Amino acid sequence: MCTSLLYTDAAGAAYAGRTMEFMEPFPWRGAYLPAGIRVRSHPAPGVQPRTFTTTHRILAMTGNVETTDAWTVANSKIVEGLNDAGLSFSLLSFADAAGPAMSATKTLAALSALDLGSWTLGQFATVAEVKAALRDQPVLLAPVLNVFGPTNAPFHYVLHDRTGATIVIEFAAGKQTIYDDPVGVMTNGPELSWHLTNLNNYTYLSNVDRSTNQFGTLRVSQPDFGIATSGLPASNTSVGRFVRAVYYAQYVHKAASPDEAIVTLAHIMNNFDRPLDATIDFPTAANEGAYSSEYTQFTALCDLNRGVLCIRSSDSINYTRFEMAALATTTKITSLAT
Repeated sequence: MCTSLLYTDAAGAAYAGRTMEFMEPFPWRGAYLPAGIRVRSHPAPGVQPRTFTTTHRILAMTGNVETTDAWTVANSKIVEGLNDAGLSFSLLSFADAAGPAMSATKTLAALSALDLGSWTLGQFATVAEVKAALRDQPVLLAPVLNVFGPTNAPFHYVLHDRTGATIVIEFAAGKQTIYDDPVGVMTNGPELSWHLTNLNNYTYLSNVDRSTNQFGTLRVSQPDFGIATSGLPASNTSVGRFVRAVYYAQYVHKAASPDEAIVTLAHIMNNFDRPLDATIDFPTAANEGAYSSEYTQFTALCDLNRGVLCIRSSDSINYTRFEMAALATTTKITSLAT
């Protein structure tokens, strides 16, 4: 579920791409949130809620992950988006999430992890500001999510800014960790630190085709192009996708203009587009009856310098483009189904 990466163009400008995978059709909605929205984040009964007012405008994809009620700002959480300062936010699945105990923060106003999107995008311009603020802000994984069954928020969170800096916020083994992400990539479990260590197994990767060799007196030649990618993991597991995302973000041509960069990023993200039933999972070992299949429900492209969000849903081959500048005079909250 989900691949997130950072791409930079020839001038060093930053662009963020991500896919969102899910097993069942989900009512994602795009939203524009002007500044000045008051948010009340209530992690759990008995815990003092955190309230804040946004100071940045936000373009986002939202999901109603707590309830089946109609869409509102209160019950629909940001899963992907960017603000007018060029900070982006991505929520990705992380099944092993386990955060701090609620008893440790009952004397402080705590933030629900599900409100990290509105809290970060609504108040901060850089990942450095987010890191500094999280030193004093307790975050809890409650509440239980109805849509995911009896579990706390099974996610981790990725933020990029215009400088190309990236952080990953993870909750594991009962504590919160904020990682600086030197490769700008995240998928799902294990923790980011494990994925970065695993890259030590791929020191041989290069985008240079080695198309000739000699074994004894036999000279061999590859009759095609593209053999450099033969060492990439082929599976759609989180581990395989992480390595592939690092490769494509590292080696793909650096675009000469922002418009070219968005097109290039779209081509990169095509490598992580999963059609329905490409892989299936049966609930029992008997391999019969109903099955589930994760598939890409939307792909998002963010231009962090120009404030552009492009969205492609699973029933389309084209992107819909939203521009922060075009909404500068809009003062009303706006949402639409994808």
